[in-house]
Amino acid sequence: MAECVCMVAKPVAIICIFSRGSHRYGKAVPSYHARHTWPERLLWHNDAVIHCGSSAVHVSTAICIIKVALLFEPPDISGRLQSWLKRAPARTGDDDIWQVRSGRTELARAAVLVPIIRREVELTVLFTQRTSHLNDHAGQISFPGGRSEPDDPSEEHTALRETEEEIGLDRSHVSLLGRLPEYITGTGFRVTPVVGWIEPGFSLCPDPFEVAEVFEVPLNFLLDPSNHEQKSVVWEGRERRYYAMPYQSRYIWGATAGMLRSLYRALAEPEKV
Repeated sequence: MAECVCMVAKPVAIICIFSRGSHRYGKAVPSYHARHTWPERLLWHNDAVIHCGSSAVHVSTAICIIKVALLFEPPDISGRLQSWLKRAPARTGDDDIWQVRSGRTELARAAVLVPIIRREVELTVLFTQRTSHLNDHAGQISFPGGRSEPDDPSEEHTALRETEEEIGLDRSHVSLLGRLPEYITGTGFRVTPVVGWIEPGFSLCPDPFEVAEVFEVPLNFLLDPSNHEQKSVVWEGRERRYYAMPYQSRYIWGATAGMLRSLYRALAEPEKV
């Protein structure tokens, strides 16, 4: 049984080799900790060369599992967000149909917090389940956030203020890392997603009028493109495409899934050369 490790720019690809004859499993390197996330895929090789970005490693065994550890420390996330904003479209979402769907003549400003939490085992992302009686996006899964007020000095302020009001997360626990591109919702909102880093030790007090439940999803699940389902629906004679990311009994879709897709492209999607 052989083992090899290759470095790929910021991410580190850890290749755990299996033995075809004994079917014994190799182990991930012991340096794994909560700051890594591990998408993985099964490959079959026989004296093959595996190419990882601009690097290549030689494998002289039959079966291997490649695990890519993305070192997500706050500075790494900030840098990747800035890089993504430079090459991403300025807006994503329902930019072409929001006036028809919402009946509004101009977009309403809003902001949400995309909270990445460092848990002991892995990084997670926090979501809310909205209550069923709300006027906008009732019953749906979303990030904490909401409409901007006239005296809000920035989208970051809006996201933090709304998060405090919705789930009781004090802004002192949030380290802001950057933004994702604006997302236009079919209900007529121009939403700015603000990414924040949260260490354990915080407490929550959700507003029962707006929030039915607060829960977390592993970041590695959300950054695995195999979990990004593309859906379509015909509305007013036009086909509308959207993403969905079902997780256990949760159905994450629409604007929230669209913003998560943008997060994936910022943090985990291979850059085109």
